[in-house]
Parts: sequence; C-alpha cells; structure tokens
Amino acid sequence: SVIYCMCSGLDIGLFLLNHVTGGRCTSKATIPGKTVVVTGANAGIGKETAHELAKRGGRIIMGCRDMEKCEAAAKEIRGKTLNPHVYACHLDLASVKSIRAFAERIKQEEQRVDVLINNAGVMRCPAWKTEDGFEMQFGVNHLGHFLLTNLLLDKLKESAPSRVINLASLAHIVGKIDFEDLNWENKKFDTKQAYCQSKLANVLFTRELAKRLQGTGVTVNAVHPGVVATDLGRHTGLHQSQFSSPFFSLLVKNPELGAQPSVYLAVSEELEGVTGCYYDVMTEKEPAPQALDEEVARKLWEASSRQSSPGLLNC
Repeated sequence: SVIYCMCSGLDIGLFLLNHVTGGRCTSKATIPGKTVVVTGANAGIGKETAHELAKRGGRIIMGCRDMEKCEAAAKEIRGKTLNPHVYACHLDLASVKSIRAFAERIKQEEQRVDVLINNAGVMRCPAWKTEDGFEMQFGVNHLGHFLLTNLLLDKLKESAPSRVINLASLAHIVGKIDFEDLNWENKKFDTKQAYCQSKLANVLFTRELAKRLQGTGVTVNAVHPGVVATDLGRHTGLHQSQFSSPFFSLLVKNPELGAQPSVYLAVSEELEGVTGCYYDVMTEKEPAPQALDEEVARKLWEASSRQSSPGLLNC
C-alpha cells in the first residue's frame, strides 16, 4: 500500500494521530434527481465516492483518462447499487482539448450538475509535462480542475444550490507558489515541492472561487481526505519503504473510508451554504497561513486563467 498524501518534514507521530482516524459520513441524505461529476473515478477514493453517491440515488458521471478501467468501474457500481445511472466518460486532465471536450459533452447531454468533485490527481511523478506543456502535477491537480470547473460554472449556477469539492491535501502546509516559475522550467525539479505547490493551489483556488461565486448559490470547499491506501503515490517509492510494512498498512484508511469526507461535503444538509472552507477529513480547520493570502489567491487565479485558457474567465 501507499498513502494518499505524504510529504517530507512532517512529524510522523502527529501525522498518524490526526490524519489516519476518521469515520463515516453520518448523513442519511439521498440525492435522487441530482447529477454528480467525479473526476478520477475509476479507482481509489474517486471510485468509492462514485459508488457511495450512486447508492444514494445520484446520477453519476465518472470522468477518467483510462476508459477501459472507467467502463469496468461504472459497470461494477451499477451492479452493486442497482443504479443504472452511472456513466463513464473520457477525461484527460493533462489535456486542455480533452477537458474542453468533456465539459462540452456535459453541457450538451446533462440537464444539470449539482455536485462537481475534483478528485483526480497525480503525486510526486517525474518531471513530466502535460500535453500543453505544464508541469504534470500543477497541470493535472490544479490547472486541469481550474479549467474544468470554470467551463461547468454556468451549469452549476443553473442547478443551484450546487457544490464544488476540491480534493486537497495536508501537503499544502509546506507548499509555496512560485509565480516566476510555476512549471519548473528554470530551476532544478523537486517532485515533492511540485506536489505541495499543486495542493496549495487547490486551497487557494477554493477560497478565490468561493469569493467570486458569492450570491450564486454555488458553494466550493476543499478537503484533505486523510491517509488513504491508494495507488496515487506509485511514483514516490513509498512502496519500498517502511510505509509499505504490514504494520503501517493497518494504520491507513481503505478507499471506502477515504471517500467519506467527499461524500460528507457532497450531501450533508448542515453544509448547505457553507463555502470557502478547508476540511481536514470531516472537520473544518484553518488551512496554512499561505493559503489565506488573498493577494496570492488572486494572482494565482489570473495566472491560471492565462495559462489554461486566455480570455475564458469572467465569473
């Protein structure tokens, strides 16, 4: 097993104490008639999130890069939940062209989007670039979801009250945004810092989007799901470290439990109208100080708009 989020420099004892624990969403809310879009839904937290929300009666759109795995996951969820309204759609967040095609399909084929869960991510991969030349982690984890969310905003507004949920990470606390070199073109690549930058960007994006959406009925929140056994960290080498030991594997949550925070933010009645917040599992917490910097959040929005789609954004 590997863990959903880990960055060097964190005290392991405190990390385990505060971020391994966390139970199930206690809300019994069902969502018949509501449409939920989940990115990265063919495995791990995304798949379990789609499964749980399908059990609650939602119409689930699973956006995934690997269509073979996505189709298999959708079929499995339909079989387990007896909900026929679970669909696999191609979405490659490392491609602006693919993101635009996916969003256009949603806008044309779906009457509404009640919940958008920006779940997909990559972690500590090599110095890869997206199709459009962005550093892979910044491109997929932040820019891809930034563009997708903005392309679906009209549909979300039409469906209000609606919710956007961004999967962030505890790793944001050691992240910093380097506006001079967001894509690691002029400095030695550090995959850990690149990941932490992308996760800080998730929280900053959440706060800035919430500000821009005031009065629309669309809320947006970020969540760290806890320490979860998934294949997200397959590039980290943790599978060859002490973290792969049988003892440590007992301390991490399985994807079903890892999905509970996303489910909570998607369905909980007590969160209606709550926006711009950061959740550590299912508890609202104040994020790191650098995630509260409104000027940095504004600059990141403008930089993201220029990079992902010049002239697109006017919400």
